[in-house]
Amino acid sequence: MAHFALVGPPDARRPRLGRPVAGSGTSAVGGVVLLLPDGEPSSRRRASARAHAAMLPLGRALVRAGRDEGLVAHVVRYRARGWNGADADLAADAAWAVAEAVRRYGDVPVCLAGHGLGGRAALRAGGEDAVGAVLALAPWLPEDDVAAEPEPVRQLVGRRVLVVHGTNDARTDPELSFRFAERAKKANRETCRFEVHSDGHALRQYADEVRALAADFVLGALFSRPVARPLTDAFAAPPPLGLRMPLAAGFGGARRR
Repeated sequence: MAHFALVGPPDARRPRLGRPVAGSGTSAVGGVVLLLPDGEPSSRRRASARAHAAMLPLGRALVRAGRDEGLVAHVVRYRARGWNGADADLAADAAWAVAEAVRRYGDVPVCLAGHGLGGRAALRAGGEDAVGAVLALAPWLPEDDVAAEPEPVRQLVGRRVLVVHGTNDARTDPELSFRFAERAKKANRETCRFEVHSDGHALRQYADEVRALAADFVLGALFSRPVARPLTDAFAAPPPLGLRMPLAAGFGGARRR
C-alpha cells in the first residue's frame, strides 16, 4: 500500500470532507463514496469550486440509488488543485479522505470515484485498506515515458475497478486510459473499462447513462448487489473486449435530457 505525506502549500491548508452530499444517510451508514474532483497537473491555487460542484450530480445519483444500504457520499475538498509531480498531492488528499471516512463511520467499505485528475487520484490511492472499489471517469493519465516509472497498478489488486472514458475527450487521452486498464487487468482481473461514444471530457452527452452505470458498479462492488449484464460481461471478457465495452444509450433505463 502506498503511503502519502500531507506536505501542503505554505498556508497549511488541509483537505476536508465537508458535509455529506444531500440525500446521504446519517445513521446506520453502510458504505461511503468519496468523490474526487478534477484538478490541474501543476498548481498551488485553491481547489476549484466549479470542479467540486461538478461532482454533486453524481453524488446525488449514487446516494439515491444506495439509500437502502445507508450509502453516504462526500466530495473531497483538496488542499490545492494541482497534482504537482512526485508530490501527487491529489492522491495524498484522497488517502487522507479514506482515513477520515473510517474515523467518522467505522469499518465500512469505501469507493473512490474521481473525474479527470481526480480519477488518477482514485486509482493511485486505491490501495488504501478500506477501499473496495475505484471508479475513474475520464482519468488524466501521464504519457508513456521510457525514462519514468509507469503509472502503478499493483495497488488495485483486490479492488473492483471501473474506468469510463468518452471517445471524443480532448483533454485526457482515452487511449492512455485504455493502456492503463490493460496493465491493470493483468494485475487484477476485477478491472473493466467502458467507452462512451462521441462524448467529451465532462461526459455530459450521456450523463444519465454514466450515472446509472456508476450506481450499478458502486452498489455491486460495495454491497454485492446484482449488476447489469454489460458490467458482468465487461469484467469477464478478456482484453481488449472488456476494456472497450461500449456504453449503450439508455443504459439502466436512463433517459437523456
